[in-house]
Amino acid sequence: MTFDYDLFVIGAGSGGLAASKRAASYGAKVAIAEYDLVGGTCVIRGCVPKKLMVYGSHFPALFSEASGYGWKVGNVEFDWEYFITSIDKEVRRLSQLHISFLEKAGVALISGRATLVDSHTVEVDGRKITADKILIAVGGRPLKPDLPGMEHGITSNEIFHLKEQPKHIVIIGAGYIGTEFACIMRGLGSDVTQITRGEKILNGFDEDVRTEIEEGMTNHGIRLIKNNVVKAIERVPEGLKLTLSGDDQKPLIADVFLVATGRTPNVDGLGLKNAGVDVVATSMEGPGYNTTNAIAVNEYSQTSQPNIFAVGDVTDRINLTPVAIGEGRAFADSEFGNNRREFSHATVPTAIFSSPEAATVGLTEAEAREKLGDAVKVFRTRFRPMYYSLTGKQEKTMMKLVVDSNTDKILGAHMVGEGAAEIIQGVAIAVKMGATKKDFDATVGIHPSSAEEFVTMR
Repeated sequence: MTFDYDLFVIGAGSGGLAASKRAASYGAKVAIAEYDLVGGTCVIRGCVPKKLMVYGSHFPALFSEASGYGWKVGNVEFDWEYFITSIDKEVRRLSQLHISFLEKAGVALISGRATLVDSHTVEVDGRKITADKILIAVGGRPLKPDLPGMEHGITSNEIFHLKEQPKHIVIIGAGYIGTEFACIMRGLGSDVTQITRGEKILNGFDEDVRTEIEEGMTNHGIRLIKNNVVKAIERVPEGLKLTLSGDDQKPLIADVFLVATGRTPNVDGLGLKNAGVDVVATSMEGPGYNTTNAIAVNEYSQTSQPNIFAVGDVTDRINLTPVAIGEGRAFADSEFGNNRREFSHATVPTAIFSSPEAATVGLTEAEAREKLGDAVKVFRTRFRPMYYSLTGKQEKTMMKLVVDSNTDKILGAHMVGEGAAEIIQGVAIAVKMGATKKDFDATVGIHPSSAEEFVTMR
């Protein structure tokens, strides 16, 4: 049978872009469909604009700290509209850059929403297109709980386009997004209240990491309300009134309410049933949530249809941009490059761009003890970095190594403090290679630096 394309990709985000360009480099005839800006969540409404906001939020602290080094900084003023507009311009520049990369790779870009007609056919704005193989890489989307007044809340999609800076923003959600935006908005000068259902933020991370970030956030003036959920939201003359579940918790008034309680695979309207693609349940915990679905795939990102594949957040495995890229490239290598391989989801590093920043790779202490019990040995250090010695601030850095005493192998590395992401990226190479504590001990540190603590802990 003759097809229009060797590969048709649905979704021009990180995974889809990586897969389409890699497949085209092997000589495949490739098309990719996108109904929004090219670049996906990461470029348009995720890691890129968020990191720019993180950078912007750090300047007030830098102005303050400069005085400890003899600099006299005058009156400072923040222009929210200029800030948001500049970020949007950069996002659009990057989107156009990704389009040019597709053109150079010989990938056809088709604008519009693609749906599956059958296992070899997609439809885009009434046009039917056939392909030997189809890759679904449509990512995820924010999910709001079904509770009274949630229509008044914004998600991470909209926060980049607020016309005015909130005086008081209330955030629900204790994961990456809620925690990072709490720190961003506080750094930019807004009053911030973060509401969490549990006792701690960042469920699933090492306990020391969670504790250190919470302490830093509180010290920076973020109000954390724990063991509460929002029962209702209503608009009142003063702004938005939020009623909480705690009997002793008074209602909150805010001018912006950010819902950061989770994301769901973006499977609605794809026509998965038409093509016989199976899904698997993925639960969203908490009041107001129903079970959602992700596309079921095997270790080669293959769905229940042998010629249809899926990568990235739509599969709800590890929802990180570099993982989606890795899955996309592994798919292309396997199917078009004569190099059948799996993408390893083991020992994937990640960072939380909060204030303080954190990064981690490998097992948490709890995960390691669950597997190895008393064989786990932990090395931990906590100190004030030299930078703060002249500023008068009591900012702390925490570093931690989780070690298997039977083999001396490093099972996990965790850090909270300035430069955590940059430092853990290097440490992750060693952990991925199976480095031992003796290997770390034998490494000469760079002095004076915070990073040297990873090789001097005893």
